[in-house]
Amino acid sequence: MAEPIRVVVTGAAGQIAYSLLYSIAKGDVFGKDQPIILVLLDIPPMLPVLDGVVMELQDCALPLLREVIPTDEVEVGFKDIDAAILVGSMPRKEGMERKDLLKANVAIFKTQGAALDKYAKKTVKQLSSNLQRIFREEKSKSFWYKGHHVSRQVLVVGNPANTNCLIASKSAPSIPKENFSCLTRLDHNRASSQVAIRCGVSSDKVKNVIIWGNHSSTQYPDVHHAKVDLHGAEMGVYEAVKDEAWLRGDFISTVQLRGAAVIKSRKLSSAMSAAKAICDHMRDIWFGTKEGEFISMGVYAAGNSYGVPEDLIYSFPVQIKNKTWKIVDGLPINDFSRAKMDATAAELVEERDTALDFLSQ
Repeated sequence: MAEPIRVVVTGAAGQIAYSLLYSIAKGDVFGKDQPIILVLLDIPPMLPVLDGVVMELQDCALPLLREVIPTDEVEVGFKDIDAAILVGSMPRKEGMERKDLLKANVAIFKTQGAALDKYAKKTVKQLSSNLQRIFREEKSKSFWYKGHHVSRQVLVVGNPANTNCLIASKSAPSIPKENFSCLTRLDHNRASSQVAIRCGVSSDKVKNVIIWGNHSSTQYPDVHHAKVDLHGAEMGVYEAVKDEAWLRGDFISTVQLRGAAVIKSRKLSSAMSAAKAICDHMRDIWFGTKEGEFISMGVYAAGNSYGVPEDLIYSFPVQIKNKTWKIVDGLPINDFSRAKMDATAAELVEERDTALDFLSQ
């Protein structure tokens, strides 16, 4: 059997992690033959809760789970990790302005990024130079050589996820920017599900929806390139749904505001669905996307073909093969989509500039 991989989850005493850790430990993410060492990182007041989580994981008697390490120390949490899932962040509290939330999270993700930079495996830091050497030696025009190798992945979940991801990346200068991504798979899954429900099919019959931009209420769920398998015939979503007003109105707002709707009903934020989306995101990085399909990930925008400002973490359609991601280029963008893509980019630019101002203080 393979050597264990070391996976750290931050905010590990929280409700998202409670749904997530079991799935990781039983092999749903990294494979049914991949042993796992789970490192659970949280703040000191949560250590007693972590002890209970450790006991439960032990009591699950999962054969792949080799060790569980609870800690409140970043040097322990990020030492020699193979994958980092950064769930923990400062939640927005009543009366808190967005800039106050950003300021608090800049401090958190600056610390975590610096810890990744200092304690992560040396192979993480060598990755970029090794790829450059391969490019020079092979001079390959291969589709996937032009992608970005991400065998050591840092996934940011804690909100505001895109900007937190950017700050973590900037605070870890020796780790390639391409190793960082943020979670927009939950929005992607929500969009796919809404289309499936509308068409009366199961969610696996819908493919290639896109979430553009920010994991916020400005995100743009785009189905112009999506397909539905309807009674054995694959067709475009607009053709399958036959309701342009819904697709350009309530569908978009439902996906954009779904998190708030869950909170209103549950009095708690999305946890089960967020954990499932994290699993989907990481599993696709490890095992690749299906042929002819793409998923949504918040990734570094450099070199994109869609006119999105480059120094952002922005959600794009992405294909993954051999642990290498590539933005799907060249999709036609109509004026309706262009306006929405630009609006969410503008919000991200504003968030970035505010966060970088805090980072420099």
